[in-house]
Amino acid sequence: MTALVPVLDGLCFAEGPRWHDGRLWFSDMHDLHVLAFDPATEETEVVVEVPGQPSGLGWRPDGTLLVVSMTDRRLLAVHDGTTEEVADLSDLAPFHCNDMVVDGRGNAYVGNFGFDLHDPDADQRTTNLVLVTPEGDARIVADDLFFPNGCVVTPDGSTLVVGESFSGRLTAFTIAEDGSLHDRREWARVRGAVPDGICLDADGAIWLASPISHQVLRVAEGGEVLDEVRTNDERQPFACMLGGPDRRTLYVCTAIDSEPVGARAARAGRIEAIDVAVPGAGLP
Repeated sequence: MTALVPVLDGLCFAEGPRWHDGRLWFSDMHDLHVLAFDPATEETEVVVEVPGQPSGLGWRPDGTLLVVSMTDRRLLAVHDGTTEEVADLSDLAPFHCNDMVVDGRGNAYVGNFGFDLHDPDADQRTTNLVLVTPEGDARIVADDLFFPNGCVVTPDGSTLVVGESFSGRLTAFTIAEDGSLHDRREWARVRGAVPDGICLDADGAIWLASPISHQVLRVAEGGEVLDEVRTNDERQPFACMLGGPDRRTLYVCTAIDSEPVGARAARAGRIEAIDVAVPGAGLP
């Protein structure tokens, strides 16, 4: 496989990439903006500013963009370049909210850090996954997750898979009609890797970005590694998304460091890309 090619640079820290309506949408987390990049024109639009630090993105069935606001632990809806609160999650999420997937019913599943990632003295502890319904009601639907991060929903809407970064595994749940999660099981364990952002392909495999190992891995259910893309020794991959006209372009968000102050000063964040054989599927 050929090497990753930079397609967009000068970012602080890109996260939450999504392919939607012919563009790659993402959060420049430490620059406090949601952006949309058009690969055909190479133009980038600032969609909205999120002072609480944007992360996970998703769309309701009616096309409304939802954004996770991390530090104030809220879910926001975007309308004409402004935001409105959908749900305040501060009583449910014990620390910063993070990535999210929105399913075909408009249910948003939001993860959180559980502890202060950037404090070396913080006690690492497990946390939960919060469901926000289309009506704005919020409740915990899974707990005892060790840093829940990227999430995907299968094309039939029946299964959610979440990457537990600090457990080195992907965990699956069956989605009930009311959005509840049941039948928890280990989908795959990835030794030596830290699952951060993830995406699903049409063969049912998951691509996962692993910052510490400088890898983006394509993993089958059960844990077999089917393919690997490496970043250089300086850069870490934090998230990935299959996009492009045929959804066979793997976009990877890379950075030298995730620490907020350093990332803002360096503006060394990039989005890089590589063509792959199997197209994307499911959500996000």
